[in-house]
Amino acid sequence: MLQARNIHKRFGDLEVLKGIDICIPQGKVTAIVGPSGAGKTTLLQILGTLSAPEAGGSVTYDSVEVTAMNDRRLSRFRNRNIGFVFQFHQLLPEFTLLENVALPAMIAGTARKEAENKAADLLERLGLADRSGHRPDQLSGGECQRAAVARALVNNPRIILADEPTGSLDSTNRQALHSLFYELRDRLGATFAIVTHDEQLAADADLIVRMADGKIVGTTAKA
Repeated sequence: MLQARNIHKRFGDLEVLKGIDICIPQGKVTAIVGPSGAGKTTLLQILGTLSAPEAGGSVTYDSVEVTAMNDRRLSRFRNRNIGFVFQFHQLLPEFTLLENVALPAMIAGTARKEAENKAADLLERLGLADRSGHRPDQLSGGECQRAAVARALVNNPRIILADEPTGSLDSTNRQALHSLFYELRDRLGATFAIVTHDEQLAADADLIVRMADGKIVGTTAKA
């Protein structure tokens, strides 16, 4: 579903990615693991079109090569096709949970009422219906992360990219979010690529991609 080929990335004299080839399968959870400094987050940013690879690299969703798009087309593609979940939820503090989740749909051109209906449905599915009118500072860390997942899902994206999504949570909320990812995979056919240091989350993934020193050094797929 998502393929990246010959991905190189430099920051000044530092080569962070050194010729990465990766394929993310549809309807599966892919965990990208490795030590700090391996290039995992940089790779995720390139897969999510937040950063561009060096010349000669390509990122393709199905048959659409996104590296060939101009900024305007790329922003539109990103909004409609990619959901993001970060280590810290990055919900907007002045908006309610419902408004935060509905926002990407409204940016995509969905009417406010329809966007809020979609957001309300997702919040209900994720057990947050009774919190929809609360602002982020009135919620627990686990509730905010679940809301961030709802926000990532609101436009029915092709893929959800998550960067250390359980890293700021306690063990109980970490397990709950972990379970949610696999429930969404099984129930909705959601596709995930997750950068993580969480060994349990990685161990349960359909595909584990191991990185070190800017390269992929191994992959493990479940039978």
